[in-house]
Amino acid sequence: MDYTPYSPPPDNCSFSSGFSLCSTAATSIFLPSAYALLFLTALPGNTLSLWVFLRCISTTSPTHVYLSHLSISNLLLSLTTPFLAAYYAWGSVWTLSGVLCQLVLHGITPMLHINIYISLMILTWVALSRFAALIQRTHASRPSVCKTLLPHGFFTRLSRASFASRVCATVWVLAVGACVPVAVYYSVNEAMSAKAAAPGGDGEAEGGGSAEVCYNPEVEIGGPLSAAFCAIAIFMFFFFYLLVLLSYMTVLRHIRRSRRNTVIATSQGLLGRVFRNIVVIQVVLSVCLLPYHIFKPVFISLALHHHQRTNPAAYNIWSPCHPLSTFVEVKNCLLLLAALRGSTDPAMYFLLDKTFRRQTLVLLESSRSSPGSRAAGSPGQRAEQLGDGNTATATADLSHESVL
Repeated sequence: MDYTPYSPPPDNCSFSSGFSLCSTAATSIFLPSAYALLFLTALPGNTLSLWVFLRCISTTSPTHVYLSHLSISNLLLSLTTPFLAAYYAWGSVWTLSGVLCQLVLHGITPMLHINIYISLMILTWVALSRFAALIQRTHASRPSVCKTLLPHGFFTRLSRASFASRVCATVWVLAVGACVPVAVYYSVNEAMSAKAAAPGGDGEAEGGGSAEVCYNPEVEIGGPLSAAFCAIAIFMFFFFYLLVLLSYMTVLRHIRRSRRNTVIATSQGLLGRVFRNIVVIQVVLSVCLLPYHIFKPVFISLALHHHQRTNPAAYNIWSPCHPLSTFVEVKNCLLLLAALRGSTDPAMYFLLDKTFRRQTLVLLESSRSSPGSRAAGSPGQRAEQLGDGNTATATADLSHESVL
């Protein structure tokens, strides 16, 4: 499709079938700047993380498999951020039928939501695998109720890397299969409804105005059917979120009971690290993903109420701006917060996993050194590096089990 030049209306308002979205500096300046910064941090961070997981850590564990797929998902997310920055900066200039607008609607938006729900499902399985590992390898004052209720094969299967690989493949299929049809319907049917609703059905505003722009209420708010699909996604989020929270709370309870009966200092240290790491990750999950999914039902109810009560003719006379313009900006800011996990996850790996931190520092240090200096290193230095590598290999399972 060709890009058609378009002159935006006054006050940065984009009109759609008699309605308009009036954006403030939060949309035109803050969101583009934030997504550009997200790209500059998420792309190198996740590239480095994926390289360390796949090439520098030799021992494969379920957590290693899960975090590798999480890094792949975040890497794909980082590739969408320049287009999202451009959309929020120039969406009121792009035409709805333009190439860039269609790319954002058909490609970038589905990829963004796929990343969010892949991250959620992977973290859920990470929680279950950590739960199984601690239940099996530590002993509290009495056996866990979950261990007596669930079959023994359940815990054994969760501790296998091959099972983790199958889980990740299933997660990708489910996320892509669920998000793509909804996003396609949302962008093709409801986002194009403005063009059909315009006078003459040719996408021009009344009085021969310019063609429908990309940043409009139909794209940002949607219709009743897409709201129903969003409600299902929100329900699934809270189901997985509560499952993660329940798993982590069960693990924390087991840790507290185990620490009262564990006399080995190494085991005490391991339980302490697991306790701290679980709290950190739960906070990150709650800060990044929870606010968007709390606000989204409120936004859907406001949109449905507005759709039922608003008289478009009277609206056009009394106000040039859509009543939900501010709520649209709040929704987009919270969506940015959800996407922020793509940038924070590498830092989380570095802070929580000793093996990942050690291998990352070694990789960064070796990249600063010239090839000649590395080749001419002293035997003592080479022995020390070899010893560090053996130590990292020997402790990979322990470190990965304590990462989450």
